[in-house]
Amino acid sequence: MEISGSRRFASQSYSLSRFKRIGEATGATVNDVTLAICAGALREYLLVQNKLPKKPLIAMVPVSLHGETSAGGNQVSLLLASLATDVADPLKRLQRIVESTTEAKNRLTKMPRLQKMAHGITSIAPLGAGIVTGTAEKHPLFNLVISNVPGARETLYLNGARLDEVYPVSIPTHYLALNITISGYGDNLGFGYIACRRSVPALQRMLDYTHNAIEELEAALGLEEPKPKARKAARKTVRKKAP
Repeated sequence: MEISGSRRFASQSYSLSRFKRIGEATGATVNDVTLAICAGALREYLLVQNKLPKKPLIAMVPVSLHGETSAGGNQVSLLLASLATDVADPLKRLQRIVESTTEAKNRLTKMPRLQKMAHGITSIAPLGAGIVTGTAEKHPLFNLVISNVPGARETLYLNGARLDEVYPVSIPTHYLALNITISGYGDNLGFGYIACRRSVPALQRMLDYTHNAIEELEAALGLEEPKPKARKAARKTVRKKAP
């Protein structure tokens, strides 16, 4: 559906070591584990809203190409990943996600860098026309954007003030009412959820569902939550109204 000008933002920080332990136990990358946790949170949210579709949600995932060139500017492509939200078992869901991202990565690997960038542009080009004509509502290319952005590993300061947490804020748009961006900082991953407040009600519950999704995977693997090395970040929600 088309979105309004009202926004709600919710954020929470989680220990990177928990994601790594899940990845080591399953043979998945941290990025795949992150997608699986988002998928688990989305599945629970949609179940509570009685709106879980029979088909799995599809996420558009930006892929950085900066490691392939020293050129500046935007060097990015994208892949479309199934979030397997139709699968109840968390480990089978993660396996489906790994299969989906591996297949997409294998296609990209065979392309030269410029072709990868062109592939990304042409993959989402129909979205603009779909938003204008309204066809994106019935025939979406993907359901949401999930970005995982690496950040500084060392502690940062500004005029002596320490930066404690980093929470990214992205942009929802028509027919893509929810955007999830994850940013690394130190030994944590900061999840930033932003959505149209009217199209995605009770967005703040996604923080609880994200926590549940992490614990669900850990329980399925028999992993215990490691003791936190630092203070637990406070949950934050910001509500904005249209001007």
